[in-house]
Amino acid sequence: MARSAPARFGAVITAMVTPFDSEGRLDVDGAVALARWLGDHGSDGLVIAGTTGEASVLRDSERMELFAAVASAVTIPVLAGTGTADTAHSIELTQEAERAGVDGILLVTPYYNRPPQAGLVQHFTAVASATRLPVILYDIPVRTGRKIAHETLVHLARSVSNIVGVKDAAGDVPASARLVAELPDGFELYSGDDKLTLPLLAVGAVGVVSVASHWAGLELREMVSAFLDGRYDSARSINARLTEVVGFQSSDAYPNPLPAKAACRALGLPVGQCRLPMGPAPSELDDQARKMLAGLARLEIAAPSGDSAAGAAHGDWSP
Repeated sequence: MARSAPARFGAVITAMVTPFDSEGRLDVDGAVALARWLGDHGSDGLVIAGTTGEASVLRDSERMELFAAVASAVTIPVLAGTGTADTAHSIELTQEAERAGVDGILLVTPYYNRPPQAGLVQHFTAVASATRLPVILYDIPVRTGRKIAHETLVHLARSVSNIVGVKDAAGDVPASARLVAELPDGFELYSGDDKLTLPLLAVGAVGVVSVASHWAGLELREMVSAFLDGRYDSARSINARLTEVVGFQSSDAYPNPLPAKAACRALGLPVGQCRLPMGPAPSELDDQARKMLAGLARLEIAAPSGDSAAGAAHGDWSP
């Protein structure tokens, strides 16, 4: 089976954590170094200031500082998380992100106020119309309290030219399959849940916007590449061996991004703790992260370009 055309922003996009220093201040140098490291360890693109990036506790000025610094520091695509519960605010952030030099926009469903579907259509249309950048919608009802309905997504995909994809974190694979079947050519569906990436690839997803790619980026890229190349047994094997590694990223006790930052700390990446109300994390989570990474090292999955995936994932940290 021939590989399909590559996705617009790549197959593995990391929803990057936002580094903070020991006093909880934004660490821009740390963000730049982390972004470069991720680009060297399996990430085809980055989302800055998304859910994993603690967007809800970032000031607007901090977002813009991050967007400009990371966009100018890496050669892979950078998507800016600019969605809020306020349409006017989302437009302002989106326009400022475009001026900062990002490559695309990730636009989450307005949260807390739970707008009707007609309001979602108007919100997404207004924000997308305020920029020339491609926009990926972010459907994550468990966080926002509102699902983007099937009909709403299809309408937006067909009627707003620069709405080009959706990060699907709704957790309903049959619904995703139906959506892919009705979307116009060129509109891309990304898995927004690492554990569902392989099932979603099977129904037409082009890749994943990942959290686990902070520590398993090379392995995830190999799994996606194997599937897209028609090496289905290999993709299933990698997916099976990554189950526990991927499952580390969130739990009721330690929701994302607490585990992601613990994994980064265990790798020696200077990301700090999460800001309140999410963090800081107890030391036992760092212990769990080290055990998880020890299991990842035993997977021995070959990385692209002849590198060892396990070795690359556990290589010495160097900014």
